[in-house]
Amino acid sequence: MKKAIWGLVCVAAVLAACHKQEAATAAAPIVSAVKVLQQDLPWNIEYPAQVMGSLEVVIRAQVGGILQSRNYSEGEFVQAGTQLFQIDDAEYKVALEKAQGTLAQAQAEEKRTGRTFRRMKTLRESNAVSQQDYDNALSAYETAQANVKVAQAAVEGAEINLGYTKVTAPISGIVGQAVPSVGSLISPAGESGYLTNMVQIDPLYVKFSMPGSQFNQLSQGFLSGQIAFGNMKVGQQKQVEQEYKDKDVNDVAVYVEAVLPNGEIYPQRGKIIFFDSSENAQTSSIAMKAEFANPSDSRLLMPGQFVRVHLIGATFKDAILIPSSAVLHTAKELLVYVVDANNAVEARPIEADLQDDMYIVTQGLKAGDVVVSEGLSRIRPGQKVDVKLQDFSVPVMQERTAPKADEEKMDQLEQAISDSETPDTQSLPQPAAEQPAGK
Repeated sequence: MKKAIWGLVCVAAVLAACHKQEAATAAAPIVSAVKVLQQDLPWNIEYPAQVMGSLEVVIRAQVGGILQSRNYSEGEFVQAGTQLFQIDDAEYKVALEKAQGTLAQAQAEEKRTGRTFRRMKTLRESNAVSQQDYDNALSAYETAQANVKVAQAAVEGAEINLGYTKVTAPISGIVGQAVPSVGSLISPAGESGYLTNMVQIDPLYVKFSMPGSQFNQLSQGFLSGQIAFGNMKVGQQKQVEQEYKDKDVNDVAVYVEAVLPNGEIYPQRGKIIFFDSSENAQTSSIAMKAEFANPSDSRLLMPGQFVRVHLIGATFKDAILIPSSAVLHTAKELLVYVVDANNAVEARPIEADLQDDMYIVTQGLKAGDVVVSEGLSRIRPGQKVDVKLQDFSVPVMQERTAPKADEEKMDQLEQAISDSETPDTQSLPQPAAEQPAGK
């Protein structure tokens, strides 16, 4: 009987050991892990942006009168010097003729007093006239000369005012909608003097903002050597800044590309021409502006349009990279689970910045470390895991080439716009010519 009991105890002990072994085996969950990479990574952060014209001009009337005609189609592209409006010029022609007549009178008076002065001068040399008579002749002649200058200025002013009746485009660009209608009485001093506006679209400006933390990361990263701008080296800032200003945008190391709403890349590269000297306290960002050429005056980019921009040319050197799935977000910090040589996990805080679907680790990891990339919710610090090593690589970024604009189609589009706009000019009806009596 005792032997039977002892046998049952031994069997129970063996079964308990088996259960412990199975439990230990079950306690090692299967997780996916990757090796930490170290390689160069282009700065590939996207910023929302807005397009604006390089010049935005408000066109106002500089003389008053009846608006006789609008000589352009609203929304069309015009060259500088194109006549846009015609203001009734009848009274300004009369004013010019009057000023010219006054000038002719002043010139005649100048000639008369000049002849008198020259005679008096000759007589004065022989003491045939008094000094008083000579001084009076000289004063009259000088007054006549001054009157000629006044009359000439009046003629020039009348010519300027007459010229202002033809309102022309001060720049080449797109003309906006006319504010007053033809036939309206306009005044340069009132609200009616506002005629329309124009926008220059070559070049175009694109405004965007970079978060202050990223701007600081760029500048500090460059100074520390972590971030490179093309072949620029630390200590060459002033030299490269001057070269950047002087060089064509296709030759500079860092440039901007614009992504159109349809996802295509705008054909021209952008050159950063401005960044603010201080950080916006409300948005914690730095205002920046890039210039894009638009040599064919196409409307792929339009003022007021919202686009996205990429900064091209900045590269993280020897960046420590992990997938975003390997990072746990806590209230205080970012954590990763590092797997040691015994397949035990360690919770390690890191400092990192997110780009695309990866984190660029600045502190906490080194190349070759193994971190858990999937199944993080099933493990705890110190726990052993069954690691399934996965491939992790950074996609090779091929140089993005902008599609070439189809010039033929663009010309057809512009022609279609022009044709549709041609009848959109306005002018007052001209009075019918008088017929001779008896006809």
